[in-house]
Amino acid sequence: MGKVIVKFTLTNYGDLVLKKARLLKRKPRTVEVEALVDAGATRLYLKPSVIKALGLHKTDTVVSRTTNGNCVRGVYSPVRMELMGRSGNFDVVDIDEGVPNLLGQIPLEYLDFVVDPKSQLLRGNPEHGDKLMTEEY
Repeated sequence: MGKVIVKFTLTNYGDLVLKKARLLKRKPRTVEVEALVDAGATRLYLKPSVIKALGLHKTDTVVSRTTNGNCVRGVYSPVRMELMGRSGNFDVVDIDEGVPNLLGQIPLEYLDFVVDPKSQLLRGNPEHGDKLMTEEY
């Protein structure tokens, strides 16, 4: 399978909460980013420059398994992701500045997207008629 790159908008979720409560006078911090869709990755991984631009705060750490072995990565306050007409709130894990931002499996499943290997594009899950759907069993 080739590379699938997507563009989407991220907004600092804390800013959105403060704005709704009328405690924030400025616009919420928002950036548009590109990310490599990586079904082998678990979460939303962003470069430090993106984390800084969004004003996210470190909340925890997590051990991350990489091709170079395990490493400790920072976990940051959530963002609101808007991608292809769908949105969700996700914690952020930092990744080295020299590698692409990564869109992993948890956000993909939550937003009900699948990678179409033939066209090398991200698509709504065809099993759900291209409409956002959640499953519970």
